[in-house]
Amino acid sequence: MLTQLTVSNYAIAERVELQFSPGMTALTGETGAGKSIVLDALGLVMGGRADAGAVRHGAKRADITASFDISRIPDAQSWLEHHELDDKDDCILRRTISKDGRSKAFINGQPCPLSQLKELGAQLMDIHSQHQHQSLLRKETHRKLLDEFAGAETLAEETRSAWKAWNDTRHKLRQRQQNADETEARLQLLRYQVEELDRLALAEDEQESLEAEQAQLSQADAILHNSHQAALLCTENDASAVDLIRQALQQLEQLPSEVPALADTIQMLNEAQIQVSEAGDNLRRFVDDYEADPARLTEVEERLSAIYQMARKHRIPPEELFELHRHLSQELADLDGGEGSLEQLEAELESHRATFNTLANDLSEKRRTAAVELDQRIARELTQLNMPSVQFVSHLSRNHDETPSPHGLEEVEFLVSANPGQPARSLAKVASGGELSRISLAIQVVVAQTSTTPTLVFDEVDVGIGGGTAEVVGRLLRSLGENGQVLCVTHLPQVAAQCHQHLFVSKFTEKDSTYSRIERLDDQGRISEVARMLGGVDMTEQTIAHAREMFVKGQATHH
Repeated sequence: MLTQLTVSNYAIAERVELQFSPGMTALTGETGAGKSIVLDALGLVMGGRADAGAVRHGAKRADITASFDISRIPDAQSWLEHHELDDKDDCILRRTISKDGRSKAFINGQPCPLSQLKELGAQLMDIHSQHQHQSLLRKETHRKLLDEFAGAETLAEETRSAWKAWNDTRHKLRQRQQNADETEARLQLLRYQVEELDRLALAEDEQESLEAEQAQLSQADAILHNSHQAALLCTENDASAVDLIRQALQQLEQLPSEVPALADTIQMLNEAQIQVSEAGDNLRRFVDDYEADPARLTEVEERLSAIYQMARKHRIPPEELFELHRHLSQELADLDGGEGSLEQLEAELESHRATFNTLANDLSEKRRTAAVELDQRIARELTQLNMPSVQFVSHLSRNHDETPSPHGLEEVEFLVSANPGQPARSLAKVASGGELSRISLAIQVVVAQTSTTPTLVFDEVDVGIGGGTAEVVGRLLRSLGENGQVLCVTHLPQVAAQCHQHLFVSKFTEKDSTYSRIERLDDQGRISEVARMLGGVDMTEQTIAHAREMFVKGQATHH
């Protein structure tokens, strides 16, 4: 819901700050006072085309900020979270336009492309007027409204997901079919390479283990000689380490008196004598048991040679062979089977198509049923709006050959016939601006309970109507406001008298400059404005009494 609009240096508005409430808000004022400023500013902050001429004369830039409460708009919340622009339940859109025509867009204080402003804005507000924000002229809007009216949004999303699965599989199958020769050649190479690596049967970390064993086997003589010498030095020579430690202990034991400070030292020498003796025994056993194994060395070297040769063949370091074997084996498993793989994709494609058909047919049935009811209910609203001759048709056209599409088996388009006997045509080709606004009003009244667009803006909905029809328009707008938020520019007192909030637009001149002023009217101000709309400049007591009666009736009707 729109909560605040701030406009600076735009057109003749130097500074306008408006607070908005739920319900129906009417904007009124004399022709040329600047009522379009609010709608044009909203259009710009929704991503509309910028015009440097709209910057107030003498100002460097125009600045427009709109604040929204999105606590009840889950789609907008999800969009902001997805783009990492979320700020709790608030959403602030801002647009600046410099006098040289350049513009900048911001969402929650973060610079953003204009396309994002448009995308998010479409989820927050729908402007029904005679400019490019008329979403009612877009087929995707027709489909969205019909699906919402039918309560089929979830089914429509499931259908889209089924189509995506079918389409992805179809692309894979086509690519496999188109590259059949290349795939077969690749399969032959993979089979040969994997068979070679299978025969090699390299274990993980085997190369590192073999290289360590080779180093040990190739130095057998040096290992045996050095180990024998170490054993002699530990225990077996006359001047062995054990004998030297024993002599040191004997010297300390012959001290003339006990020295407490040397007790730890004596303990350490005793332990060292034991450990060196054990080390000598271990070395002697190692030397006695050690045997050089030339045959094993040959075996290890031949195995390493095979590993190195295979690595050179694949032009990779030997340590990467094991991972290469795993990767090629996986690729072979994915591609192997030739026609069998194609058959698997074909089976998947058929399965996805069956799922899509089931969902899409259910969706089509819901749409057909809902379209009949929607047309009937909109026809009743059009009759109330003094458009009884206009026929509204929710047209569902089946896709050629029932080819799957993201949105089901048919296109949805709203058509109208302006006069009896004439074929129904698209809204853009038939309806004038005023007719389109009233048709849009009729549609929105019907789908208000299911529409997800929280704020609706109507401009010129009262063109060419008056009397009882004008009162009906006011009643319909008011009923829309009961379920959301409606802003409307109106010239009719019958409409203005029924709104929840009334904004009055005026202009004045000061020091050779023209300014626009927008103020929120209290009850007495509203009665005066309704009287002005009824009687023009010269207001009589009778006009004011009529205005008061109309205002009281307009407010009482809805309580």
